[in-house]
Amino acid sequence: MEVYHLYSGGKDSSLAAYILKRLGYEVKLITVNFGLLDSWKYAKETAQRLGFEHEVFFLDRIILEKATEMCINDKHPNNAIQFIHERALEEIARRDDVERISDGTRRDDRVPLLDQRKTRSLEDRFNVQYIRPLLGLGYKTIRELTDRLFIIELKESEELEKSDYEVEIRYLLREKGIDPLTIFPKRHLQSRVLGWKKEKAHL
Repeated sequence: MEVYHLYSGGKDSSLAAYILKRLGYEVKLITVNFGLLDSWKYAKETAQRLGFEHEVFFLDRIILEKATEMCINDKHPNNAIQFIHERALEEIARRDDVERISDGTRRDDRVPLLDQRKTRSLEDRFNVQYIRPLLGLGYKTIRELTDRLFIIELKESEELEKSDYEVEIRYLLREKGIDPLTIFPKRHLQSRVLGWKKEKAHL
């Protein structure tokens, strides 16, 4: 049972991948990139350390351009992040070999997060199963589990070497002469998983 799992290398997507693996799925990690930066390499490195198969999935730069314009118009990144996430799920679901897709969205997330209507639409339009292992888990539970399982690097967003959507949005904003800190929250901490805490004890 193959599942294609959207993967940033952070603690949420890593925990979701771990749960899927323990449930018996053959987990293939997918990191979305637009070709502006090689930021995908951080997720690939983490995937290799955790023992997962990994693939980089390139989306059309037009999607990134539109998301960046949304950031500029809205003065915040929420709608842009949601827009990219929905497009990423749809484009992966279009592939002929994909029957199941997954991500690390959790109960407390505001974005990205598909509501019930969008979830059903995604599954019906593309004939896929959309699996979200963390949807019933809150922040404290996820922190407890990830602290037990993973070695985690925690830094402010601007400093962390990461592979999520906002890396290339920030880059494009700078290309347009806009300081990303006028759009994204200041002093916002994010995580990157560096490996297992106990070697090969989990998979």
